[in-house]
Amino acid sequence: MSSLVKRSVLLSGHATSVALEPEFWAVLDIIAGELALSRSSLLIRIDAWRGRRPLASACRILALQWVGGDRSFAEEKTS
Repeated sequence: MSSLVKRSVLLSGHATSVALEPEFWAVLDIIAGELALSRSSLLIRIDAWRGRRPLASACRILALQWVGGDRSFAEEKTS
């Protein structure tokens, strides 16, 4: 895999960044497109979904689930 690419996002009023390999960002961009969300909106939704898991790990897990055909994230309601 390639080196990490860092993206910034505002979560719950706090600026944070997520560092992922470009391959994972590519899948997250596909997910965002399919759900009609911006990248930031998708990261906010992942943040609500992740529980106690680190954000970068949650992003990778979602990407792996998505390419494996698991679309349950798209159906989940987040507050």
